[in-house]
Amino acid sequence: MGSVPSGYGHPAYAAAVADGLPLRGLPRSGGSLIVRDVPNGGGLDATASYPIFACAEWAGLPEDLNRLAGELVSVTVVADPFGAWTAEILRACFPDVLTRFKEHFVVRLGAHPLSEVHAHHRRNIAVGRRNVEVEVVGDLAGFAREWEEMYGRLVERHQIRGPADFSARSLAAQLLVPGMVALRARRDGETVGACLWYEQGEVAYYHLAAYTPAGYELRASYALFARALELFAERGLAWASLGAGAGAVGDPDDGLSRFKRGWSTGTRVAWFGGRILQPDVYDRLAGPSRGRWFPAYREGEIG
Repeated sequence: MGSVPSGYGHPAYAAAVADGLPLRGLPRSGGSLIVRDVPNGGGLDATASYPIFACAEWAGLPEDLNRLAGELVSVTVVADPFGAWTAEILRACFPDVLTRFKEHFVVRLGAHPLSEVHAHHRRNIAVGRRNVEVEVVGDLAGFAREWEEMYGRLVERHQIRGPADFSARSLAAQLLVPGMVALRARRDGETVGACLWYEQGEVAYYHLAAYTPAGYELRASYALFARALELFAERGLAWASLGAGAGAVGDPDDGLSRFKRGWSTGTRVAWFGGRILQPDVYDRLAGPSRGRWFPAYREGEIG
């Protein structure tokens, strides 16, 4: 069955994000899907956990999805940019919709993981390291309350809605998923920022981060990211995946994209896949709406 799952590929992560919704395990691939009620009593469909779908055996996914035809109306996923899939596997899995969704910024790690960091970021790293102390969180369960409060303020400040608006229960459960690495920035004993990563095979995936107002002023994010990349290089990982910018396709000039681009050595495509498993039901639910949204019957929903 390949390597032992961790991070986004671990069933515990899917359960944490599902937050009480039922899961459908995929035995051939080792992945999991979150099952949802279709609007207006239309049955059930499924989606992958936010932000990406990961599994141990991509070659088994076509068979897994074929077996869901009697259960689900449709399935949607965003494929792990570092997944061991091929173009043929993705086309077999998602014959109805397969499109480039986002460009994920990535860092090739090595002996000098900060060697290609942008000069602007280098200056901010120096400032951040003077201002804060960075540590790896040892007691992840004990960190839960502090993290929940910090992330909750982030959600409120930026009016985050949709799949990234995690409940306190979900955030606490995410901390305990195998592969979690949390780094915390402190100033005078007070936490001013934190970032979470998942180690998964040879890749470290940036997951979430949050900062206090003081943390932004102190450039804590730069100190945290620099230490994270160094840490994962020391552990022998080959890549860091930073995720994408804001929006469905990412605005190359938005602040998040600029921040991630400044660390990156390249990009990888995250593909969006959609599969209609019950065409008659899907057509009835979608009606004449067959635009860019998939599934069409969920057009306008957040997440």
